[in-house]
Amino acid sequence: MSQQRILAVDFGSKRCGLALTDPLGITVQPLPYLKNKGTADFLARMKDIVKEKGVEKVVLGLPRSLDGSLGVKARECQNLARKIEEACGVPVDLEDESFTSREADEILIQELGVSRKKRKEARDSLAACLILKSYLSHL
Repeated sequence: MSQQRILAVDFGSKRCGLALTDPLGITVQPLPYLKNKGTADFLARMKDIVKEKGVEKVVLGLPRSLDGSLGVKARECQNLARKIEEACGVPVDLEDESFTSREADEILIQELGVSRKKRKEARDSLAACLILKSYLSHL
């Protein structure tokens, strides 16, 4: 396994969930989500996080359609990946994020018993953790 800090992003229209590997690239921790206030604001905050946390790669969740094809949202994420690379100066890989929000909800409800209000706040960063774990399993 490579030794680099990787930041995962579950990009959403309202909130962007974040998760980060430890410095050895072994464990995954959720970070506080970012409220989506537009692309320029998102990129500026991503640049700060990349610098502050010593991130060497970003993994962006890629929302595929049920048939595996790339729809409008997926193409938006591909475009966002290029913008993150340009703004932050780190490579961005795309990772299938199919069902990660649903899986995050199931974990929060069944395993952790989190209330509906708190679940909304935790879902996005937990989904980012699931995206990152999936990505790491492929390395």
